[in-house]
Amino acid sequence: MTGPILALAASLSWGVGDFLAGLSSRKLQLLTVLVVSQAAGLASLAVLVAARGNGPPEARYLLYAALAGIAGAIGLAALYRGLAVGSMSVVAPISATAAVIPVAAGVLTGERPSGAQGAGIGLALAGVVLASRESRPDGGGRGVAQGVGLALVAALGFGLLLVALGAASDADALWATLAMRATSFTLLAVAAFIVRPALAVGRDNLPVLALIGVLDAAGNALFALATTESLLSVAAVLAQLYPVVTVLLARVVLGERISRPQQVGVVSAFAGIALITAG
Repeated sequence: MTGPILALAASLSWGVGDFLAGLSSRKLQLLTVLVVSQAAGLASLAVLVAARGNGPPEARYLLYAALAGIAGAIGLAALYRGLAVGSMSVVAPISATAAVIPVAAGVLTGERPSGAQGAGIGLALAGVVLASRESRPDGGGRGVAQGVGLALVAALGFGLLLVALGAASDADALWATLAMRATSFTLLAVAAFIVRPALAVGRDNLPVLALIGVLDAAGNALFALATTESLLSVAAVLAQLYPVVTVLLARVVLGERISRPQQVGVVSAFAGIALITAG
């Protein structure tokens, strides 16, 4: 049971961090949120790895971690922007369909999903379609909800991250997480150097951005550890339950309301994830 518990802890950490990131991205520039928070996460991981005292693994595992970092940087940027411009209750569940990618990777490497997992994948995809549609303000029927495209990009990035980080963690989960975060931070720092956003943040915002980075790094580390204790497909799907936390916080704190078809879509996406886990 250690692996599933670690994966669920990762989903809790990611869920709270994403909610805070969505709020911060509504009042600060996206690159500012990403660079400052990722710097805090990188620093916390570096201290942890240094305190443990173990040397780095073989280069091929670090390469997997670097690939995870590239995918993660793209996924985070898309998710945070999507949470800022769209409804968190819609964007977060769609991004969680990233769990389909590790399941597909498992099939390609010889794993065979059960009937329940197959049904879960179908439910998750149907949920994306329903959750992504909303009524147009001008009454002209239904269109794609704002932020859905970004949520789908985030799902792709996170799905690739889960597969690559799982492979990197076969040698050392904490080193894999540190190498991944170093890669993503480097990419974001280069982007910030080119775009030159206002990186200076006020005293009120800095602790929140630091907390976002620590929560994201903690989620990554917990997931990496979970993959060493259970199957990648199981750990990935459980870790992708983080939107439950984000949606609940958006409901309680922001009072978000979504249409009935979108509610059905969100529930369908969650049910699909649950079936994949149960299978």
